[in-house]
Amino acid sequence: MGGKLQTALRMLYLCNVTGQKQGERETLPDPPCEGGKLNSKNRKSKTMAIKLKAREQKQYVGKYAGTYRYVMSTELYNKLTERKVLAEAAMRSGISQGTINAAWAAIGEVIKAWATEGHSVAVPGLGTMRFGVRATSVADVADVSSSLITCRRVIFTPSTDIKDELANTAINITCYDRDGNIIKQVASDDEGNVEDPESGGSTSGGDDGNNPL
Repeated sequence: MGGKLQTALRMLYLCNVTGQKQGERETLPDPPCEGGKLNSKNRKSKTMAIKLKAREQKQYVGKYAGTYRYVMSTELYNKLTERKVLAEAAMRSGISQGTINAAWAAIGEVIKAWATEGHSVAVPGLGTMRFGVRATSVADVADVSSSLITCRRVIFTPSTDIKDELANTAINITCYDRDGNIIKQVASDDEGNVEDPESGGSTSGGDDGNNPL
């Protein structure tokens, strides 16, 4: 049952982050699986696409202040409710909705209990999650205090399957002028690089005055 639940939850997550409408999601073919995991080697996400919009907007700050620039952002159609997620997971896995509800609620309690003790906790089928903070840096140890913390964070690191799926998903860009008219549509062919919140320059403690921990 664990493998089926992980696969169902992973597919729901992927359908949501790639921006598919509810009706479009339901027409997607079931992915090939091996041992309860997505077989990403045999599948390119040609039927899914991350949909972006590039709007011509006037800039009011920075070096481009006073000029118009095309600013890209993702198009999000809706937010899947918890009830919808559980119902669709039950349909995809063949497990009763009540069983999935009880299992997922228990997983949530486990994640909260262990993450608050400083652990990086596995989220079945998706990746890992941990708590952290953003804080400013100081030169003198005498100045170290909790007042340096600017915000508390929830840090999610996707699994290899999720990152592979995202890297292989197409991106479609719709361009709008300053009046809201569609002037161009682009099917991008980027390298598919996926950001890893657990590595990279911004998470290595650089002296930018807003260090993630």
